[in-house]
Amino acid sequence: MNKLYIGNVSAEASEEDFETIFEQWKIPHSGPFLLKTGYAFVDCLDEKAAMKAIDVLSGKVELHGKLLEVEHSVPKRQRNCKLQIRNIPPHMQWEVSANCFQVNTDTETAVVNVRYAAKDQARLAMEKLNGSMMENYALKVSYIPDETASAEGPPAGGRRGFGARGPPRAGSPGLGARPKDPIIIPLRIMVPTQFVGAIIGKEGNTIRNITKQTHSKIDIHRKENAGAAEKPITIHSTPEGCSSACTTIMEIMQKEAAETKFTEEIPLKILAHNNFVGRLIGKEGRNLKKIEQDTGTKITISSLQDLTLYNPERTITVTGPIEACARAEEEVMKKIRESYESDMAAMNLQSNLIPGLNLNALGLFPSGAPGMGPSMSSVPPPGAHGGCSSFGVSHTLLTEFSGSAPHTQGHPESETVHLFIPALAVGAIIGKQGQHIKQLSHFAGASIKIAPAEGADPKLRKVIISGPPEAQFKAQCRLFGKLKEENFFGPKEEVKLEAHIKVPSFAAGRVIGKGGKTVNED
Repeated sequence: MNKLYIGNVSAEASEEDFETIFEQWKIPHSGPFLLKTGYAFVDCLDEKAAMKAIDVLSGKVELHGKLLEVEHSVPKRQRNCKLQIRNIPPHMQWEVSANCFQVNTDTETAVVNVRYAAKDQARLAMEKLNGSMMENYALKVSYIPDETASAEGPPAGGRRGFGARGPPRAGSPGLGARPKDPIIIPLRIMVPTQFVGAIIGKEGNTIRNITKQTHSKIDIHRKENAGAAEKPITIHSTPEGCSSACTTIMEIMQKEAAETKFTEEIPLKILAHNNFVGRLIGKEGRNLKKIEQDTGTKITISSLQDLTLYNPERTITVTGPIEACARAEEEVMKKIRESYESDMAAMNLQSNLIPGLNLNALGLFPSGAPGMGPSMSSVPPPGAHGGCSSFGVSHTLLTEFSGSAPHTQGHPESETVHLFIPALAVGAIIGKQGQHIKQLSHFAGASIKIAPAEGADPKLRKVIISGPPEAQFKAQCRLFGKLKEENFFGPKEEVKLEAHIKVPSFAAGRVIGKGGKTVNED
C-alpha cells in the first residue's frame, strides 16, 4: 500500500510543487509524480511513508488555493472488502481479530484496517462512516488493496484499464457536486416581549403574511416564561425561508421601535443547543471571528453558567445593521446545521460498521437525536451539557440496585436504585420548594425520593430512584451532572462509581462465570 492518489489538484500545480511539499514534510518517495488533470499519483518508499503523507497532507496542506486530498491508490478490481478507518479518537478500545486490527502510526489518533464479509457491507460502511463525527473527530475512510479480489479480473461492461475508479474523488475529472437534501431544522430566536404584538399584527395578519411569503411555519411562544422580557420564536422552513422570515421580523421590530420611540439597540438573538456552540466558535474562536469580519457584526454567546438542566440552549447575540445581522444569521445557522448533520450521521451509525468497536458501551450514541431545543428530544446529544459522559468526580458513589420481579408482557421492567450522595448536596438536588427534584422526576420518568438521614451526622444520604432501567439510568446521569454543576467535586477529579447489584442467588454463578472469567472480563 505504498502508492498514493492525490486529489483536488489545481490546474496550476506542477511536479516541482509536489517535490517541494514532500521534501518540506520529509516524506520519501521512490518515483516521479504522475500528474493528470485534477489529480496525481506517486509511489512512496514504504507503507509508513504513505501513511505519513495521508496524515499530514490530506485536507491540511493547500496548493494553489486548493486543499489536497491524499489516500491510498487502489485499482478498481481491488476495491472490494477492505477499508482503512483513520482519525479515530485515541482512547477507543478495540477487539483485535483477523478482520480488524490497529495500524501503528506516529499520529495521536488511531488507524484501523477492517475487512468486511461482503462488498456491499464495505460500501455501506464507507458511505456512513466517512466524514462522520465521533467525539469531535471526523472519521476518514478509504479503500485499501484487497489482494483476494485481484483474481476476479476487470468488472463486466468495462475494458481493462478503463473502468471507473469507484465514486468520484475531489478534484477528479467529471466530478459533479451531488445535490444533498437540505437539513430542515428550525431557527429559534428571542424577541423583546413588547414587539410580539407587532410581529403578530392585527388579527394575526402580519404573521400570516410572513409565513405565506417565506413558505414557513412560525411559532411564537407567548405563554412561555410568563412576565419575561423576551419571548422565543421558532421558524420552521428551509434555510432560505428561515433567513427571510428572520429578516422580516427584524424589520418589523425596527419599525415598531421607531414608532414607539424605543431608543435601545435591538440585537438579533439566536438560540442554539450547547452541543453545537463549540464547533460554531471554532478553535481559538476562529470560526466566530471570521463570521464577524465577513458580516461586519459583533457576536457574543451567553455563558455556560446560564444553562440549566432543562434548558440546554445558549443565546448567540448579534449586533449590527439589519442587513449585516441577516448575513451573520445565515453563517451561524449554516455552522449549526453542519454540526447537526454530523451528529445525526454519528447517531445513525450501526456498531457493526466498525467491527470490534462497541459503540453502545462507550455511550457515544444515546437514543434521542440531537435537536435544537428540548421539544425535539428528551435525551441530550453526545457531549451535551449535563450528560453522563461529562462526569469528572473522584468521590466514590455507592449505588445499590434491587431488581423487581420479572416484568410481564406490555409492562416495562422496573428497578429500584439506591444512590448515595454527599449530605451537603441534598438541598441542591431538591431545589427551591422541591422544584428541581420534581422536574428531574418528570424528565426521567422515574420516582425519586431522598431517604431520611441515618445517624447524628451522616456524610452520605440515600436517594431512592424507582422506574424502568432507562428512566432510572437517566435520573442517575442527571443527578451526577447536577453534583458536578454545583461544584461538590473538583473539576479534574476522576469519576469512580461503585455499584452494589442484587441478583437472585440462582443467577450468581452465571454472573461470575467459570473461574470468575465473566465478571473479570466485564
